[in-house]
Formats: sequence, structure tokens, C-alpha cells
Amino acid sequence: MAVPTAEKAGSLARPKLVDEPLKSVARRDPIVVAPGTQLAACIEAIRSSGVGDSAIVTDADGRLIGVLTERDTFARLVGADEGASVDLSAPVDGFMNREPHTLRLEQPIRAALELMQTGSYRNIPLVDDDGRLVGIVRPQDILRYLAESFPEGLLNLPPRPHQLMEAQEGA
Repeated sequence: MAVPTAEKAGSLARPKLVDEPLKSVARRDPIVVAPGTQLAACIEAIRSSGVGDSAIVTDADGRLIGVLTERDTFARLVGADEGASVDLSAPVDGFMNREPHTLRLEQPIRAALELMQTGSYRNIPLVDDDGRLVGIVRPQDILRYLAESFPEGLLNLPPRPHQLMEAQEGA
């Protein structure tokens, strides 16, 4: 007897986790700044987040204008000519990426993973159809979602299946 494939099974087959929409993934609020914000304030906001974040620049209506990543900032600071300095009081507008890659909440998790892998992006802004920022997805958000999708028993298996623990670890 043949085993039904996903096409034949129709609605009975569960979609793969990576094909679930990005709205399934829990996300933190992004660091949002207005155009004209001083570079120093953006760097401090990124530093204080503690997660290698980005500063997302939006207009008054919440539309995405650009993204300033810590990598962009570091490259500018370190890549400056010897003796040259970066004016930290300058507006973020001159340092941000004005054409960042974005995704929408309806797109699959797979799209974010592909963008993270091929483009080396750690933070991908999520926008609605009008270009308004609705969130940001990070690799750790996707990892948490995937890990929570597996039963606890599977996650607590020893690293080697044949391994037997002599005593319970932990406190």
C-alpha cells in the first residue's frame, strides 16, 4: 500500500515548520529611531540592547527609511582613513542602509532563513504592504520557535543516543 504524499494527502499533511508564516515567530520590538537621530544615540541604543541589534529608521508614519547595523557602524569607524574620525553627532541618515531587504509577516520562515544565510543578515525588518515597520526577525527568534515546536522529551535526549546517564545532572 502506498504512503500518501503531501500532495495526495491534501489538508491532512502538516506544513513544514520553515513553511509557516513569519507571524508564527515571536519577535521582540525593534530599536526604532527617527531620521536625524545622532549616530552616537543610535550606537548607544544598539549597545544597550545587548543582542547585536540594528537601529531601524522610520518616518513619522512608521514607514521604513533605513537600517543602521552594528556591523555598518563598526566598518565605518574602523575603516576610516588614518587620522580621519567619524562625527558621532552626525545624523544617522548618512550611515544607514537606505535599501534594506525586508519581508512581510505572511512570508514563510524559509524566506528569512534564506536571506540570513545568503546575505549574512542577522536582523530582517518586517513591513506591511504600505512599507510600515511591523517588527523585526532575528536568528534567535527563529531558533526559539523551532525549538519550542519539538516535544520536551526529544530536546532532552542525550547527545549520543546510546549514552546512559549514571546520575541526574543539574541541581
